[in-house]
Amino acid sequence: MENINISIENVLNFVTKEEIHGYHTLISEHYQALVNNTGEGNDFLGWVTLPSKFDNNLILDIQKTADNIRKIADILVVVGIGGSYLGARAVIESLSHNFNQLLSKEDRKSPLILYAGQNIGEDYLSDLFDVLKGKSYAVVVISKSGTTTEPAIAFRLLKNDLEERFGKAGAKERIIAITDKEKGALKKMSDKEGYKTFEIPDNIGGRYSVLTPVGLLPIAISGINIKKLIDGAVHMENIIRDAENFENNPAGIYAASRQLLYRNGKTIEIMASFIPNLYYLIEWWKQLYGESEGKNGKGIFPAGVIFTTDLHSMGQYIQDGMRNIFETVISVKATKKELRISSNAEDLDGLNYIAGKKIDDVNKMAELGTIMAHNTGKVPVLKITIPELNEEYIGQLIYFFEIACGLSGYVMGVNPFDQPGVEAYKKNMFSLLGKPGYK
Repeated sequence: MENINISIENVLNFVTKEEIHGYHTLISEHYQALVNNTGEGNDFLGWVTLPSKFDNNLILDIQKTADNIRKIADILVVVGIGGSYLGARAVIESLSHNFNQLLSKEDRKSPLILYAGQNIGEDYLSDLFDVLKGKSYAVVVISKSGTTTEPAIAFRLLKNDLEERFGKAGAKERIIAITDKEKGALKKMSDKEGYKTFEIPDNIGGRYSVLTPVGLLPIAISGINIKKLIDGAVHMENIIRDAENFENNPAGIYAASRQLLYRNGKTIEIMASFIPNLYYLIEWWKQLYGESEGKNGKGIFPAGVIFTTDLHSMGQYIQDGMRNIFETVISVKATKKELRISSNAEDLDGLNYIAGKKIDDVNKMAELGTIMAHNTGKVPVLKITIPELNEEYIGQLIYFFEIACGLSGYVMGVNPFDQPGVEAYKKNMFSLLGKPGYK
């Protein structure tokens, strides 16, 4: 297995290599705080050594459960919000056919994965039931408490529909709950109804939970090899742990670079990729970094784009707008498939100059040209390169971003493992809806 790589070449017009490496001691101290559970928020550091300590029996249980669902369901509805669904969706869509929803189950070789509980859109939920009508489906509901409003509403509706169609016993076979091991409304309901359950570890917060059953069960049901995903994360865990010098620590370099740029007035990070499959990986990254760093009046604002699409919308701003931004580009070396540009005798579209080239050759030149243009336009650009889109490299990338987020938050001086600001809208919403106990 190769390693993912981070390049700082296109930030060195703005900060020096010596300044980045000047964070070495601080990064090392914060890394030790993470692995030794001595830093702020240490009640939620179970993810740090999770990959290398993963229970193989749990992998087998997840895979067996996934296989059972794959036999009886044409559609899986994943019910959750935030970290309860974004990690799974990021991995599934990174590694799936771009037009997966239009493929037959035979071509997909797995159930179609749909999502609910991530919004309260009435039309969205109504349209979902239009799709589910007459279909054989199952539900994975993910909630530590079982009372988070968005997923609780969706699950109530889905549970009722399954019971009406398949009866209590049939619904029980089609509902899997991922929740607290001992308490909460969903745990109580699961015990009462006899649902198969997996636990959300007490010491892992939602946005760091993709490599727990929260992410792994939906990913396994989609047909992706979760053992290889974990192996990739273990590989990155080992790289970071065993790095003999700072240059060999990609997470440390990333955390140090973005914090140095932040202190130089670059308050917005734009995560970009030229691979459409990575849209939801960027959405997962946005939650991971936004919820971890945005507090106490501090934080780098995380934004995301997919190029070249967004070069025709956001490209103007990135090139010529306010210079408080920097970019991080996720680059993928090799595509899974090959499609070449054909030659045409009339050449009315003027494309014969690239006839015979792979589409990815053109995409790579667009990527390089964009990085050069934005750098010339005074935008620092970090580049993360992965060899190809597969389970091992996505596993590496997940762990890389997670550990770098913890390091970056500590360098910034915030607790990257709480999210007190998330509760503000809930209190207002509950009061407006007349929930008991809220005025």
